[in-house]
Amino acid sequence: MATLPNPLPKLASDPSGRSLGLRLPLGLLVDATDDGPWHEPLLWHAAQPASSGNWSALGTPATRAGLLPVLVDLGSDQGGPQDWDLAPGEMSYPGDHDADEVLAEFWAECAPDGAKWPGPAESPALVADPDTRAAETADALTAGPPHFTRPHLALVPARRSADIPAAIGWTGPLNHENDVARLCAVLRSWEDRFGIRVVALGFDVLVVSVAAPPTTLAAAEALAAEHFAFCPDNVEQNPPYTLGGYAERLVGERAWTFWWD
Repeated sequence: MATLPNPLPKLASDPSGRSLGLRLPLGLLVDATDDGPWHEPLLWHAAQPASSGNWSALGTPATRAGLLPVLVDLGSDQGGPQDWDLAPGEMSYPGDHDADEVLAEFWAECAPDGAKWPGPAESPALVADPDTRAAETADALTAGPPHFTRPHLALVPARRSADIPAAIGWTGPLNHENDVARLCAVLRSWEDRFGIRVVALGFDVLVVSVAAPPTTLAAAEALAAEHFAFCPDNVEQNPPYTLGGYAERLVGERAWTFWWD
């Protein structure tokens, strides 16, 4: 995984982040991986659960400092990021993968009845500023369940929001793909086409905000094929268990949630 200069080590001696232009609450630097401590922190997260407005207050100055915001769930049975078996050393670089090729490969492995890969969905028009929509989605998630029990605001050194899972070595989709950078290549494509931002991560759950959702059922059906290739469990383990039924829920949807069994 190609990396950027990491500002997080400065927080060891400067917990408030003032040297980075930040005013951080009490927090924790996480360097735990499945192979032991990483050579530098992978992320910082606040000690207290996130509340409405936290994302907006910290997101812009953090981005200027080279850190991107994301919510992490510390309330699940699997614990927080320090317990997630992060594997940054096993991740490649998202920019080395072609999103359409990745999706076509996944589709070939799990498509119903050997159906042909239909190709990428067209890009709708933006209906909101992507960063504003991300803040709105983050605020909604601070309410807690059903998806997140105790979300905490975290900061990650990453080039772009889509790269956050690979930057920390997240292994949530392990039963579907070991190298999450391949999925991040798809997230990059969705950033460009649908204005998504990675807003939240749990042990095996990913939530992205959507600033350009499909507005028609036909457009949503094309997108549903991408979602199925990206995360088959979203369709196969949720009623009505069909691509058509799943597509209906995508029309105008402002946030997409993915879960891997």
